[in-house]
Amino acid sequence: MKSVSINITTEKLNIQTCYDFVQDPSCGGIALFVGTVRNSTKNKEVTLLDFSTYKPMALKEIEKIAEESIQKFDILKIAIHHAEGELNIGEIPVIIAVSSPHRKAAFDACQYAIDALKKTVPIWKKEHFADGEVWVNSTP
Repeated sequence: MKSVSINITTEKLNIQTCYDFVQDPSCGGIALFVGTVRNSTKNKEVTLLDFSTYKPMALKEIEKIAEESIQKFDILKIAIHHAEGELNIGEIPVIIAVSSPHRKAAFDACQYAIDALKKTVPIWKKEHFADGEVWVNSTP
């Protein structure tokens, strides 16, 4: 049984795909984190976001996060999907789905995965405004 689903794509992300992957009759808890593009940041109106990745390294790092999540928490499956390219307000740049026999492990693993992704995965975000643009989250 495959326990990890990783994807970086220019295609629209699908919550149901992630949910279906992690669903299992042995699991009583499924936690989902869905990041969406919001229309403002720091009192500036955002018009769109543009995500760039170093895909080979990003996939490796996401795989590492997924495996660490399985080892650290009592979870059965995890899906981590991230978009690349331009996304409009309301669109989804990241989905993390986790299943576990118990809810606490699912919640904890889901939070761990998004926090680790933001810290270590080479995905960069450019925020576009009516009057310009700026790169953010330019780490690692």
